[in-house]
Amino acid sequence: MLLEVFLLVGAVIIYFLFPKKKEETLPFEEGWWGKGQKPDAKEDTTIRPFKVETTEEELSDLYRRLDQARFTEPLENSYFHYGVNSVYLKKVISYWKNQFNWKKQVEVLNQYPQFKTKIQGIDIHFVHVKPPHLPTGQSAKPLLMVHGWPGSFYEFYKIIPLLTDPASHGLGAEHVFEVICPSIPGYGFSEAPHKKGFNSVNAASVFYELMLRLGFNEFYMQGGDAGWLICTNLAQIAPTHVKGLHLNFALTTNVGFIHLLSVLLGSYFPGLFGFQDEDVRRMFPFMKKWVYRILTETGYAHIQATVPDTVGCGLNDSPVGLAAYILEKFSTWTDVEFRNLEDGGLERKFNLDDLLTNVMIYWVSGCMVSSMRFYKENLQKGIGTQKHEKLTVQVPTGVASFPNEITHTPQAWAQKKYTNIVSFHFMPRGGHFAALEEPELLAEDILQFVGKVEKEQLWRKKE
Repeated sequence: MLLEVFLLVGAVIIYFLFPKKKEETLPFEEGWWGKGQKPDAKEDTTIRPFKVETTEEELSDLYRRLDQARFTEPLENSYFHYGVNSVYLKKVISYWKNQFNWKKQVEVLNQYPQFKTKIQGIDIHFVHVKPPHLPTGQSAKPLLMVHGWPGSFYEFYKIIPLLTDPASHGLGAEHVFEVICPSIPGYGFSEAPHKKGFNSVNAASVFYELMLRLGFNEFYMQGGDAGWLICTNLAQIAPTHVKGLHLNFALTTNVGFIHLLSVLLGSYFPGLFGFQDEDVRRMFPFMKKWVYRILTETGYAHIQATVPDTVGCGLNDSPVGLAAYILEKFSTWTDVEFRNLEDGGLERKFNLDDLLTNVMIYWVSGCMVSSMRFYKENLQKGIGTQKHEKLTVQVPTGVASFPNEITHTPQAWAQKKYTNIVSFHFMPRGGHFAALEEPELLAEDILQFVGKVEKEQLWRKKE
């Protein structure tokens, strides 16, 4: 009995001497990214309808540039190991000129309602799709979906109907979503920032304003690639407004001693570090499957984080160069083994109409340079140096871990950053562009995650 009393008194003393630190949130960034100085007048908050449109002059200019393209012969048996193989690239350009119907794809893009609204001095473009029908007494759950580079809002076009009308696609009717897909500022049809410094925290702040402007005080989020970071930051800025965060890509930048030890010993003692068998299969041998993969896939990131305008200006001037630069990522980020194929395996998981529609969004909007600058704004201060990298995420989090992702982050690592992971699933197939490549798998995982959060009211337990 005396021991119990001693322990109780000790616990009380520790509690009061070392009070639990209140979880810190990330400050909301109220910026001005328009041209010149911020005007004194109040910003126009009107939400305006938008449609994708191009002129005959723009298309004529595109076809002229395609006709005048110069190609370099690839090395023998080089496949996609040196980047896009020009033999296959010629076939893509021929299809682009002779078979691809951009006007038809514009109709596809305009099938969903699109809008623009001014936030912090720049026009923000977004797709906003409401359910075609709702069961009586049921309300739609707002879901913010954020793309990355070199993708666009178009990545979500195949998954949108699965989320706004899941019952019609065999996914049940318990949870129905109202989907909002914005273009990151400087991407697609969102205006590019006119000043230096616009990073993921600024993008998160802009999207937070967007959701509030649309009347959503509580909402879910989903993101991959840069969308992972933007959504993570938004969850750090407004944790009481985010009911749940779903990711199909997650990185941790604060690496500690245990992380390093797990790299050395994780394949021998996986249980000691919380690794599952699938973690070991995806991560080891570590030098080949993690370090070498990162080195071979991130040369573009070093360029874009240092001198984005240099390369970007060339890509903005050449549609063939633009296509080569973008399509190479859709090859190796979908499956690294595709680099062993002359066509990069691009048409194994995608069709050329979808791939070229994404390329055309970059071309007609002229956003390649500004999209590449986003890397410099986020990385120029170094990795692990920014406040958001040191803060944890408290909101309920779900992770869909696809096997062909660029890097694999085990739950044991992700848990250090996302302290409230309620769903972590190893997906059976798929790579980096999950929403476009495997929309059904991703939709199913989002639905089960939200179902768990709603059933257990997990978002209320974080308050």
